[in-house]
Amino acid sequence: MVELYGQTLSRRQVSERAGMLSQFAGVRLMTLGDGVERGIRMLEFRTGSGLRFTALVDRALDIADCEFKGQAIGWHSPSGFRHPGLHEYEGEGGLAWARSFSGLLLTCGLDHILGGEEVPAETYCYPGKKTVRHSLHGRVGTIPARLTGYGETWDGDRCVLWAEGLVQQSAVFGEDLHLIRRIEADVGGNEIRLSDRVVNHGFSRTPHMFFYHINVGHPVLDEGSRYVAPIGDVVWAAHEGERYAAQQVGYRSVPPPRQGFVEQVWQHEMRADAAGEVPVMIANDRIGLGLEVVTRKDQLPCAYQWQNFQAGHYALGIEPSTHNVLGNLAARERGEMIWLEHGDSRSYDAVFRVLDGADEIDAAERRIAAIARQPGEDFPQPSGKFTPLWQARS
Repeated sequence: MVELYGQTLSRRQVSERAGMLSQFAGVRLMTLGDGVERGIRMLEFRTGSGLRFTALVDRALDIADCEFKGQAIGWHSPSGFRHPGLHEYEGEGGLAWARSFSGLLLTCGLDHILGGEEVPAETYCYPGKKTVRHSLHGRVGTIPARLTGYGETWDGDRCVLWAEGLVQQSAVFGEDLHLIRRIEADVGGNEIRLSDRVVNHGFSRTPHMFFYHINVGHPVLDEGSRYVAPIGDVVWAAHEGERYAAQQVGYRSVPPPRQGFVEQVWQHEMRADAAGEVPVMIANDRIGLGLEVVTRKDQLPCAYQWQNFQAGHYALGIEPSTHNVLGNLAARERGEMIWLEHGDSRSYDAVFRVLDGADEIDAAERRIAAIARQPGEDFPQPSGKFTPLWQARS
């Protein structure tokens, strides 16, 4: 059954009330037409509950806009949703990724994440290419998808909005990795479901790294908003030393925008529930609106928290990851790199759940606290204990 406007309706009853479902819900393909966004294909999802979001077909089917009942959830940076044809992957010493950095979700990978590094390339069997030079967060987020389908599907009296696409990160004498993505949302629902599969389509042994850069903005993010997560240990902080407490901003609560704020990044060791799921929440109690992100510990065992409270760039990132913040070379040295042979694949699932009102925020907080209670102090001392991952576990 479909929950719409305070009623529970069957498929027939929905059809009786509108000539087309698009009157209040659906998926629509559009093309942006101006400025740096010109030419980007975009799918707009409307669930009928007040949830609206867009997926940029030409930017890895990442989620750009996200709003609920007119209130923004996803972050828009000054860069806008830049057309991938304008992107310079190796520009600015590998930091040009920041000129295409905007939206609720940016996918990072598929063979590299985090800061720029130069790594060995001997697995590609090409003497002229001894190393690969990676820029910030990898290539995949600015590669257009091949849209393989989208629409609305009824299963009995339940209606699912969906889209699917294929993103190919491929090179001669290099990687040939395919990201197969499916996005779903129920008509009448308040959540987005993401299902990803990364496949080595090539025949070279290929490294694989992956994480979701999930960026929440105002008004969910505002002075007094809270970050709530099942943190068992605070592992690392990029701003240790004099900067650790100098900005007087901890990990638990959000300040107002500040001029001159220097970004803060944490890595947390998250606990999972009995089903293996890790829920993380950002909530604004003042307006009764929050976002809960749920991923799987066995798929994305690491978790970062990105805080950018700089005026004009005001955002907080939830970032589940396959690897520690130590980087690509460290993952190889520690025996933690994921190596994909031909046909090997990895799957990743995420749920983005809008929390509408104090009751839903409280329920999410109870779910999280039942798994683990996060440290009560704003500046917990990082332990430096990076849990062994993947091959290193055996």
